[in-house]
Amino acid sequence: MNEKRRTIAVIGGGPAGLMAAETAANQGAVVTVYDHKPSVGRKLLIAGKSGLNLTNDSSLNAFCSRYSGTKFPADLWRGFLEGFDNNALRAWALSLGVETFTAGGGKVFPEEKKAAPLLRSWLARLKDAGVCFEMKHAWTGLSREVTGVQLHFKHMEQVRVKVYDAVVLALGGASWPQTGSDGAWSSILAEAGVGLMPLRAANCGWECNWNSDTKMIAEGKPLHHVQIKADGQFSKGEIMVTRYGLEGTPIYNLGPCLHAMEKPEVEIDFKPIFSLQHMIRKMESVRRDFYKEARLRWKLTDATCAILKQQYGEFNCAEDLARAAKSCRIELTRARPIAEAISSTGGVAWDDLDATLMLKQLPSVYCAGEMIDWDAPTGGFLLQGCFATGRAAGYAAAQ
Repeated sequence: MNEKRRTIAVIGGGPAGLMAAETAANQGAVVTVYDHKPSVGRKLLIAGKSGLNLTNDSSLNAFCSRYSGTKFPADLWRGFLEGFDNNALRAWALSLGVETFTAGGGKVFPEEKKAAPLLRSWLARLKDAGVCFEMKHAWTGLSREVTGVQLHFKHMEQVRVKVYDAVVLALGGASWPQTGSDGAWSSILAEAGVGLMPLRAANCGWECNWNSDTKMIAEGKPLHHVQIKADGQFSKGEIMVTRYGLEGTPIYNLGPCLHAMEKPEVEIDFKPIFSLQHMIRKMESVRRDFYKEARLRWKLTDATCAILKQQYGEFNCAEDLARAAKSCRIELTRARPIAEAISSTGGVAWDDLDATLMLKQLPSVYCAGEMIDWDAPTGGFLLQGCFATGRAAGYAAAQ
C-alpha cells in the first residue's frame, strides 16, 4: 500500500515561498501555493528592473556577518546559509538555464540581468513537479484541527477553507506593498499569540531638512566616492541627494545603526582619498572666495558646496572649510516610509520560532523570508536570505 503523501500549503508566491514549494515537492509532498495577487513572483520581477542581484560571492564568514536582527540567532542562520549558499544558488539558477556573472562588490547577476526568464523557467519546473497555484486567495486566518492546519481564504468574495498537514508562511515584510507584501498577516499571527517585532523600513532613504537653496542646486545630484560615518560605523560609495534627504547604498548599509541612534545623524567625508593636511596645502595661498577655489582645487561639486554652505555658512579660512568637507555633520529626521523601502525588518520574533523555522505557538506552521525579523544590506544578501530560509522551511514542512 502506498503511503499517503504529505500535503503542504505555501502562502506567498515570492522567492522564499517558491523555494519552499520546490523543496517540499522534491521531498515528495503535494504542494499548493496561494497568493492574493493574480500572479506570483511580482517582487522578483520588480527587483529584476535593476538587474536582479541574486546573491554575492563573499566567503561564508563574510556572508554571515552581513545579517542582523533582534536576538538574531547567528549560528542557526549560518546553518541556513550552509544548507543553501551562494554557490548552491548559482548552480540552481544554472539548472534553470540562467547563467550568472559577478560584478563589482561581489554582486551576482543573471547574464541577461532580467528576472522574467528565470521566473518563467522556475514556474514551469514547479508545475512539472506537480505544484498547484491558487491565485487571488487572500489569507484571512488559520486554526489547528485534529486533521491538520485549517486555513481560511477569501477568493472572489467567497470564503474558502482548506486543511493541510503543514503550512509555510512566506508573506514578505511590508516593503513594496504593491507586490503583495503589505504586512497584513501580522494581525492574524498576533491574534494567534505569536510574538512580533514592529515592522520598519530597511535599506531606505533618510530625511533631513534641506533649505530651498540646497534643493534647487543639489536635488537629484549624486555625491560620488564619499565616506559616511554614523555612531562610529563607516560606509563608502555613492549617495544621491533627493528633495527629502539622502539615498544610496552607503546610507542603506548604516540603516541599523541609524535606527538605533536617539538622534540619528551622519558625518560625510566628501574627499576620503585626501588627507586634511593635503587639502589645506592645496588651498594655502587662498584668502577669499573659498567655495570657488574649493571647486577648482578640490574638485568639489556644486551639490557638495550647497550642502556645506547650508550646514556651515561662509568660511573665513581654508582650514575650516577643509575640516567641514572632511567631516560634514547632517542631522537626519526620520527614515522614509516603509512602503518606499527596498526591504523591511521586524516581523516574527526569533524567540517564537524553533530551529526548523516552525512557530512554537502553531505546530506544523513554518515561516520563511522577509516576514521573519532579520535584516541585511543590498548586494545580494536579501535574496540569498529569502532563498535559504525558504529551502529550510520547505524541507522541514515536508518531513
